[in-house]
Amino acid sequence: MTGSGTEADPAVEEVPLPLEVEELLGWLRVEKGRSPTTLTAYRGDLRRYCAWLHGRGASLDAVGEEDVTAYVAHLRAEGRAPSSVKRAMVSVRALHRFLAREGSAPVDPSAEVALPRVPRGVPRALTEEEVGALLDAVVGDDALARRDRAILEVLYGTGLRISELVGLSVADVDRESALIRAFGKGARERIVPVGRLAMAAVDRWLAAGGRPLLAPERWARRADADALFLNRRGGRLSRQGAWGVVRKHGDAAGLGDRLTPHVLRHSCATHMLDHGADVRAVQELLGHASISTTQIYTLVSADRLWSVYRDAHPRARG
Repeated sequence: MTGSGTEADPAVEEVPLPLEVEELLGWLRVEKGRSPTTLTAYRGDLRRYCAWLHGRGASLDAVGEEDVTAYVAHLRAEGRAPSSVKRAMVSVRALHRFLAREGSAPVDPSAEVALPRVPRGVPRALTEEEVGALLDAVVGDDALARRDRAILEVLYGTGLRISELVGLSVADVDRESALIRAFGKGARERIVPVGRLAMAAVDRWLAAGGRPLLAPERWARRADADALFLNRRGGRLSRQGAWGVVRKHGDAAGLGDRLTPHVLRHSCATHMLDHGADVRAVQELLGHASISTTQIYTLVSADRLWSVYRDAHPRARG
């Protein structure tokens, strides 16, 4: 087992999920606005944790710090990467913190348990020339080509997450002011400016010959009628569908596995910082809750600064 996305373990599935876990999940959904994807991940992590406790003969309300420490060791023994262990323990810590706050447990036994250190990776960003090649890879002016060009321009031009992009409705686009209303993690709303080229691509997609050609005579769901981006059957474009658009044109541009929707987000942030944008402005644009997340991108720009310096300064390589 290497993570929460592994195949279901029958022994784990046989152990009933405690009521306290269901209460936590309900609280996260209602009070914290966690997405269905996040809740599914929490449920899987906590089902495995509770099954492990069951096998150890420990009840949830009597877990001690030694039990939590032993579970971290158990995850490591399974061969999980430090990032996978840390992610699984986020769910465990959330559960014990919730139980202590609700008075179902005297203390939080996970509070002082050390977690693995996860190296901060530098995001992979495309060069500006590679972004240009990607956008040039969309050929034609049919409805799907207009849609695909708009998707790529918006992803790179705004730094939206793929989930935010496919969640957009037509009403979320203020074409006159060139602004988009996006809903990020935890349903947090933010207003994002849209550059001239990205806005032109969206206008072209919404014009006759674009989105109207994919719109069905009768909408299957209201959410489809409102959707900014449609699939070829006239439904709201899914995450998988948008992923396919990025992969298709990335392959055509020769980028292959280097390109993902998140790489376009990385590239947006990196190129803005390269051109002098303030890190806090980029934080606001990307919808990062913490400035420390955005500061990862400054590492990329520092690497490029050194590259230019080494190539340009006569004594840099002396």
